[in-house]
Amino acid sequence: MDFSRRRLLTGSKPPARPPWAMPEAQFLDHCTACGDCIRACPRGLLRHGGGRYPIIDLARGGCDFCGECAARCRPGALRPGRAASEAFAWRARPGTACLAHRAVECRVCGEACAAGAIRFARPAGSPARPRVEPAACTGCGLCLASCPAAAIELEAA
Repeated sequence: MDFSRRRLLTGSKPPARPPWAMPEAQFLDHCTACGDCIRACPRGLLRHGGGRYPIIDLARGGCDFCGECAARCRPGALRPGRAASEAFAWRARPGTACLAHRAVECRVCGEACAAGAIRFARPAGSPARPRVEPAACTGCGLCLASCPAAAIELEAA
């Protein structure tokens, strides 16, 4: 895994960058924080983060991999022309705040998942619990944005 100086000093995980971003240290070396990718995003998911570098806010909605951000990235910090499965270095994971852990039946994340990566298993006497198939998950964030309990977490793939 690639570590930036900031991450090594603070212990925090790198910010969620736009799709097809280079590894964090390379991204920071290449990105000029011009904002072209932010203006290009038709869904309004990108915004300025620390240092005015772009980040993606998947709580606003999921990425549909239109590629507009990468196509507009003149310095090449976003690598266009790659598959959707290569867009993000994370995959979704339902966390402990999931309503199923509170005995509430909910399948919103599975219904939102365009990739069909979320399946449900029903333990005996309990509501169905979501499971993410990592190989099918694109990390797009549709499940994250739709979850009524904000229980979806992103973890390194």
